[in-house]
Amino acid sequence: MKNSLPPLLLVDDEANMKSTLEPIFHSEGYQLDFVQSAEDAIQKIQSHEYFLVITDFRLSGKDGFQLVDFVKNNKQDLPIVMITAYASARHAVEAIQAGAMDYLSKPFEPEELLHVVSRAAERYNLLATNRAYREKIYEKFGLDNLVGDCENIRQLKDMIRTVAPTDATVLIVGESGTGKELVAGALHQLSHRSPNRYIRINCAAIPHDLLESELFGHEKGSFTGALRQKIGRVEEADNGTLFLDEIGEMSRSLQAKLLRFLEDGTFFRIGGNDELKVNVRVLAATNRNILEAIRSNEFREDLYHRLNVVQLQPAPLRDRGKDVFLLANHFLDHFCNSMNRSRLFFSKPAKALILNHSWPGNVRELRNAIERAVIMERTQEIQVSSLPEFHKSPGISGSKVYPELELPVDLEKELDDFEKYLILKALRNSERSISKASSVLGISRHALRYRMKRLDLLHHADDTAND
Repeated sequence: MKNSLPPLLLVDDEANMKSTLEPIFHSEGYQLDFVQSAEDAIQKIQSHEYFLVITDFRLSGKDGFQLVDFVKNNKQDLPIVMITAYASARHAVEAIQAGAMDYLSKPFEPEELLHVVSRAAERYNLLATNRAYREKIYEKFGLDNLVGDCENIRQLKDMIRTVAPTDATVLIVGESGTGKELVAGALHQLSHRSPNRYIRINCAAIPHDLLESELFGHEKGSFTGALRQKIGRVEEADNGTLFLDEIGEMSRSLQAKLLRFLEDGTFFRIGGNDELKVNVRVLAATNRNILEAIRSNEFREDLYHRLNVVQLQPAPLRDRGKDVFLLANHFLDHFCNSMNRSRLFFSKPAKALILNHSWPGNVRELRNAIERAVIMERTQEIQVSSLPEFHKSPGISGSKVYPELELPVDLEKELDDFEKYLILKALRNSERSISKASSVLGISRHALRYRMKRLDLLHHADDTAND
């Protein structure tokens, strides 16, 4: 038996059709349910799963066309085949137009019917595979994969839950490796568009002169090498979601065309004269400072405002406090499972190194570091030796990263700014407690309060937070 398939449903008011067709179907491994009216078929379809319905045209009560109409309006993924002893070209055309997958006239050869059934079985398996594939995508992009318990991540998840059900355009900004793609995937998954396609384009990975064709498509002969018509990604995403990663790398000429597309969903393929229209939700992300790009005339201000209906910003890992170790354990479990290794743990020196590193590459850098550690470690505890040697890559993955400043500078101002940065970071990581922050910074509570007063930072502290 074809165990992966549900039964097929045969609808015919002649009982001998079952005795005639059942042996044929069983010989090929198909299970069969049989009813003699459209009314009984509707009840069966509502309570059971089938991969195909085969119905006679003429039935007592509702006819085959009415059954086709019910299936079309209520079970769009269920194919239906109509058979009749009163065949005509007009009936065949009407059946197909009504929504039937095929139309057979009696008498027909068993091979002819089995060919139609085989096509329906292949279609069912293909749809099941696509559903499974979408579920895997959702596992990757689900909201649960935004691991963290800091205030920024809690607020970010709340915003995603609020914004996702709408069709609002969203701009996701933040440093490289902070999880912008996960945010976009979660927005799609939680939206009403989730059953439809989720198309992703990395604007930085495609040459400028090819990006327009990739996005909007082209007609045959529109440029050298255009040997056939190409459907653009916006058409593929119709009724779904389009995610434009690294939007800040898009050329200004293409930005103008994207702006027009965002206004009403219309566009032209390259070399085409027909205006096309789709219904697509656009999400965009960038690790660039877009306002600076606008000032340097590299990004259109009107496009920024059109994209920036809602802005989401996942925090850099260095500002997420205890989330660093929460994420480290999450990745440790993941890679131990994927590599079929028994559960590993972090040694105290390894934990200290993870907590003290600044993680300029953010979550991506942490993930790669833990993957390397699981591969390299031969004991039951992750040792420092299994982690990357951060100190050998200053400015890239070193524990201390200093900003490049153009001389001359106002030294006192720069020192004050850096001191503010360290104090505010310590407060965030210490739940706004001055006592805890002073301990993290290695100074007395009195000394920290003095510095905070001088820098006008006392309002950032919570005097009730265990002080």
